[in-house]
Amino acid sequence: MARKPPRLAAVVMAAGKGKRLKSRTPKVLHPIAGRPVLWHVLQAVRAVRPTVVSVVVGHKGDEVEQAVRSWDLSLPLRFVDQGEPLGTGHAVLSAEGSLKGATEVVVMNGDEPLVTGTQLRDLVRLHRRSGAAATVQTTLAPSIRGLGHVVRDGDAFVKIVEAPPRTAHAAVIPEVATGMYVFRREDLFGALPLVGRENPHREYYLVDVLGILRDKGEDIAVQQVDNGGAVGTNARADLASATTVMRRRIVEGLMDRGVTIEDPERTYIDVEVAVGHDTTIRPGTHLRGSTRIGEGCTIGPEADIADSTVGPDAVVERSVVREARIGPRAAVGPYAHLRPGTVLAADTKAGSFVEIKNSRIGEGSKVPHLAYVGDATIGRNVNIGAGTITVNYDGYAKHRTAIGDDARIGSDTMLIAPVRVGRGAVTGAGSVITRDVPAGALAVERDEQRVVRGYRERKDREMRRRAKRGRA
Repeated sequence: MARKPPRLAAVVMAAGKGKRLKSRTPKVLHPIAGRPVLWHVLQAVRAVRPTVVSVVVGHKGDEVEQAVRSWDLSLPLRFVDQGEPLGTGHAVLSAEGSLKGATEVVVMNGDEPLVTGTQLRDLVRLHRRSGAAATVQTTLAPSIRGLGHVVRDGDAFVKIVEAPPRTAHAAVIPEVATGMYVFRREDLFGALPLVGRENPHREYYLVDVLGILRDKGEDIAVQQVDNGGAVGTNARADLASATTVMRRRIVEGLMDRGVTIEDPERTYIDVEVAVGHDTTIRPGTHLRGSTRIGEGCTIGPEADIADSTVGPDAVVERSVVREARIGPRAAVGPYAHLRPGTVLAADTKAGSFVEIKNSRIGEGSKVPHLAYVGDATIGRNVNIGAGTITVNYDGYAKHRTAIGDDARIGSDTMLIAPVRVGRGAVTGAGSVITRDVPAGALAVERDEQRVVRGYRERKDREMRRRAKRGRA
């Protein structure tokens, strides 16, 4: 008779308050590289294809559950309220009813963002290959302060000791638990009722299950991983350490795929950002959210791009871009600000100290410097002179400006929306345009210049007389 394949379930512990973070935000929802800590954990667990993922919540559980559901991770999720928080062992025990039919259980700390799908797959393989009752993941850390210190007898696992918060020294081999485990289900839930609360926090520690199983003669396997010395996110310093490791992983992955990153230590790229090969990322650049960068681009220095797309061979230098689309071979900056709804077509330019919002700039058109374009549609091969403003707000509503192909907008033009400038039309410098301009026409609005001869000499004499009277 063929042996049935093991059925794997997962328990993710996400009930912690995170007291040391001193935050209104639940610990597992603090961001790391653009996504909450718990998002990274749940992304990793997808790699082992669990039959059910039981997320144990407690502190602000409704907020945590709402966030997880919004991520649409295509996981078989169940949420379990731990109730009174009595420790990690109690959290896992509270999920027992949701794991029916499983023969193996992956248990994960919801505050360990550095776990990867590859790590979990290897952890499960090691567990099955070794035949152990439990397999624990460990890592090396600079200190055991506040962490689970791994005790060994030679190479053999003995137990994990919860180090008190004030323990600052490192062990000879500072090996600590990451909070990732695989258990045989029957061994896990057979041992949990035997866990006591004889510790300073009066809590049921999950790590005590490992000692109970070993004392029964069961084997405990160990997977040691390299997480760059960072463990958990219990404090703000831990968040910073985990972010540093995550950033390094992201930039190394991009460089392996053909992206040039001139200064990895000064480049900040979120986990979901995609960058095409032969693109160069220069120092001080931040790429955030769902940003997509094409091939052959030059980004930075000091570009800050969020939730935007940048086409191939484009350049974005020292500029801020939010929810915008930048076409192939476009040039942005330095010191431009592209706000949500901006679309730059191919071969366009948004130059120095230009702000564009909710506008489409047609192919080959240029807004070279010192201009504001808001709620506008600009055609092909248009030139917008310095100091131009589309006056889109009348105090009650926003209105649109439309500029046809090949138009030329003179410097310091104010376009009072709603207004249309026709194809090939021209506006004179310093004009306030309040009516539509026909195609090919010139629109000029300005008073006749007056020249007052001798003004400076008379004014200087008058000011000297006033100064003399003031001293008298």
